[in-house]
Amino acid sequence: MDYLVKALAYDDQVRAYATVTSDTISEAQRRHQTWPTASAALGRAMTAGVMLGSMIKGDAKLTIKVEGGGPIGTILVDSNSKGEVRGYVTNPQIHFDLNDKGKLDVARAVGTTGTLSIVKDLGLKDHFSGQVPIVSGELGEDFTYYLVSSEQVPSSVGVGVLVNPDNTILAAGGFIIQLLPGTSDETITKIENRLNKIEPISKLIQKGLTPEEILYEVLGKENVKLLDKHPVRFDCPCSRERIEHAILSLGGEEIQSMIDEDGKAEAQCHFCNELYHFTKDDLEEIKKEASSQ
Repeated sequence: MDYLVKALAYDDQVRAYATVTSDTISEAQRRHQTWPTASAALGRAMTAGVMLGSMIKGDAKLTIKVEGGGPIGTILVDSNSKGEVRGYVTNPQIHFDLNDKGKLDVARAVGTTGTLSIVKDLGLKDHFSGQVPIVSGELGEDFTYYLVSSEQVPSSVGVGVLVNPDNTILAAGGFIIQLLPGTSDETITKIENRLNKIEPISKLIQKGLTPEEILYEVLGKENVKLLDKHPVRFDCPCSRERIEHAILSLGGEEIQSMIDEDGKAEAQCHFCNELYHFTKDDLEEIKKEASSQ
């Protein structure tokens, strides 16, 4: 069961988040049939989305868009404060040989010449949005750069995904460590030293570490005060009713031309790949409803 924990550390000088997302990313991989390098890129972005989503309140939601100019195309992720996340990449069947560090070459797939943007829908008239240039294409560094430059919060973001030889997901998860105003130099040095020594996040999850244990590894158990935890899952709110509503909004004339030209309609959700079929009779019914409005 995937979940996320929030914590404070070092006498409330540090805010921390950690999550295991292995099942969630497995669901995305299964739905989109992503190949390993694409799985790692999408999984890292979705894991970051889960943690960034947990920083917002109530019914607010956020959308992450990564456009790095690489062959994977755009990565799009939606998440909210409840641990629900969904995402897709333009070209899911992308894979390369391992990079010179023996890891999946996410930077090559994502590209390094574009932007990372985040739009927060806080349920108000105005949306908050921030955009930064891609700095590495590995995504952990890119989300770190986003938080530091767009939200002015000194942060460290670790996200990782391990993929099995048969393309399924072995492990996924991440952490975000944020320094609050007034953090002492001594605390900063301690955290930097620990971050330099720990194993990659995906290895910690592969070993079976829980989100709590990841934070203990990064910050030292004696320094961590756990605050909250909640489940994390792949969730897409698309439905047949929503698609029906979209067809209805086209108006009677447009629906009639669908009936005349194809005699049916199909719609597929980008985020979850669910396919919705509408027969000629279905379309006739929707057209009747459109005419009566």
